[in-house]
Amino acid sequence: MSAQKGFFMSIIYEPKGKALEYSPLAANLYKGCGHGCKYCFAPKATFTDREIFSSDEYITPRPNVLELLKKDAVKIAGDRRPILLSFTSDAYQQANEKYKITRMSLYTLFRNNLKVCILTKGGLRACNDFDILEKNKGNTFAVTLTTDDPAESLDWEPRAALPIDRIESLKIAHKRKIKTWVSFEPVINPDAVLRLISETYTFVDLYKVGKLNYHPFEKTINWKKFLYNVEAVLDKYHCKRYIKKDLEAYRNK
Repeated sequence: MSAQKGFFMSIIYEPKGKALEYSPLAANLYKGCGHGCKYCFAPKATFTDREIFSSDEYITPRPNVLELLKKDAVKIAGDRRPILLSFTSDAYQQANEKYKITRMSLYTLFRNNLKVCILTKGGLRACNDFDILEKNKGNTFAVTLTTDDPAESLDWEPRAALPIDRIESLKIAHKRKIKTWVSFEPVINPDAVLRLISETYTFVDLYKVGKLNYHPFEKTINWKKFLYNVEAVLDKYHCKRYIKKDLEAYRNK
């Protein structure tokens, strides 16, 4: 079943290009994101000024999001493809504490027998909805990790949860038998990625490894060396992995 063939989808959609490496379906529940990450591609992708994109005034649920999501979910009820929340926002940014759209959305997806993948930098806030996420064994919980240094995280991701909180949320999900994975994209500190694998491999089911794109800092990193080093650590701990195409391209350079 295709979300784009046969009927129109308002909230759930089929990603294209690089995003398709993460999930065959996705949904963005909020407009804007309060994490203020310096590397974020979403402001440019949505033609929005970066400061406006992360401002409290701008960040709101998408118009009629719950009603439209329910209609979409009914149309594709039982589809076996996971739906990622979210690409251009974060389901567990601070604004969700006010609007609580994510929990209601998870109920809608569960009731229509649809699988969901959470990808977040919201840390422990996400754990409040694990009671719903664990109801479907096909659901997964993922976090983006960029560094293990809180000061570096605050510089690059000023209002996202600190790395220690994201790691703790993975541990809790694993204990509740929710499948987990980590997105190492963007990569801003290659050495930190290697340390983070060593720290998390016992409770992470999969690592997706990419690089940094669309930011000048990208040119300061030896990506071929990073690819070799990260695969060596992944091999050491027998970790399942997916190497994104942008990084894989450096294998033969």
